[in-house]
Amino acid sequence: MSVNDPIADMLTRIRNAVQSRHDSVLIPTSKVKVAIAGVLKDEGFIRDFSVVSEEGKPFDNLKVDLSYGGRKQPVLTGLQRVSKPGLRVYVQRNEIPRVYGGLGIAIVSTPKGIMTGQEARRQSVGGELLCYIW
Repeated sequence: MSVNDPIADMLTRIRNAVQSRHDSVLIPTSKVKVAIAGVLKDEGFIRDFSVVSEEGKPFDNLKVDLSYGGRKQPVLTGLQRVSKPGLRVYVQRNEIPRVYGGLGIAIVSTPKGIMTGQEARRQSVGGELLCYIW
């Protein structure tokens, strides 16, 4: 199955799994998706992630373990794709937005790698604004 926007597909799979209260979700892997999962883990939105390969399948999958609080309340409440294949959104270091007054994060693809908007501001780099997470 061909997907035009693999990052949006990843975010949608995570959003659907959180709404269904699944413990984990499998996503087709890529270097960008692994980097985004690393940022989500560092910020505490997911518990863990790993790259798993199943026997007989040619491609690896990214297994994302979702994090929940008390009474199975999800830590991750919202995801929004910003830059899309049809309309790329680039920001300079001083234009990186704060999501929900600092309660959420913006994920930015910079020349120094994929990082949060706060880290990009700290390192004085801009780049492509991939998504908002809160």
